[in-house]
Amino acid sequence: MAEVVLYHHIQGLTEGVRSFANELRAAGHTVHTPDLFDGRTFATMDEAFAVVRGAGEALDANADRAAQALPEELVYAGISWGVGAAQRHAQTRSGARGALLYEACLPVTGENAFGPWPNDLPVQIHGKADDQFFTHEGDIDAARELVATIGPDRAELFVYPGNEHLFIDSSLPTYDADAAGLVTQRTLHFLSVL
Repeated sequence: MAEVVLYHHIQGLTEGVRSFANELRAAGHTVHTPDLFDGRTFATMDEAFAVVRGAGEALDANADRAAQALPEELVYAGISWGVGAAQRHAQTRSGARGALLYEACLPVTGENAFGPWPNDLPVQIHGKADDQFFTHEGDIDAARELVATIGPDRAELFVYPGNEHLFIDSSLPTYDADAAGLVTQRTLHFLSVL
């Protein structure tokens, strides 16, 4: 069984994020869900973005403290905004076993990259085909580059029909039960073969 740290999206550690983590736990995995916002959740992404912009680097420090308190051998997972912490830690912390990037992917080359992707680190990426954040802001291009860089035997990209963002969070109106079910199924397979 795998040990996973799951970083929440920009609206916080919602009941939907907790529910997703519980599905992974039910399959026997250990899943840590650090609350980077100290209990705060936000009704809208606009409200959340305003708070995050004002917090500066403090939220990165929260994520770093959360990871440092856990064992080295982790699978790093993040949902949307939480992908920043998950991908940074997967690429830079020793002992990473895998990465699960939901609804976002950051570039692995260029001046803003965290450095090269470790060749032996498997990754799975999930997003919606017409999600403005995933496909229209370059995340899907970064995901395709990552798959091309480390190869399809170590990297998988799954693109689902629709335009919903935060579609795996069952507590939000953007939830897509069918797509979220596939994400869970594919995630559990990923974790089972590590």
